[in-house]
Amino acid sequence: MPRILIDADACPVKDEAYRVAFRHGAGVWIVSNSRLRVPDHPLVTRVVVGDGFDAADDWIAETSGADAIVVTADILLADRCLKAGASVIAPTGRPFTTASIGTAIATRAIMADLRAGGDQLGGPAPFSKTDRSRFLSALDEAVVQVAKGARRRMTP
Repeated sequence: MPRILIDADACPVKDEAYRVAFRHGAGVWIVSNSRLRVPDHPLVTRVVVGDGFDAADDWIAETSGADAIVVTADILLADRCLKAGASVIAPTGRPFTTASIGTAIATRAIMADLRAGGDQLGGPAPFSKTDRSRFLSALDEAVVQVAKGARRRMTP
């Protein structure tokens, strides 16, 4: 069964992830630097990592694999998880893929350079109901696809 690993400190779609996970019987790991409230449910595991720089990212990247779906807005974490074979979805429902991650990393670097040069740039668009709906659909689809892949790997 697929595992859903959530980079949880600033994730706006934890409740939506629980709904999808419970419907499919998938486990959810809520990974954060501090203790967050999570449902008291056998499919939900809270993981509190140290407060070291990138501790949550390191735990998620090291734990991810072909049976994992990672939920994160962190492009560099998405890249690490893709390299480990995981499926990766942003909270907006946008999937990160091996075909798209290079462009996302390059755009991130350009924006960082512009900010470092003093340019005043707007942040991301406000999180919307459309983003939430897109996320629900993308996560549901990812759980189904990862489960199918797991069944194929188990068939001799």
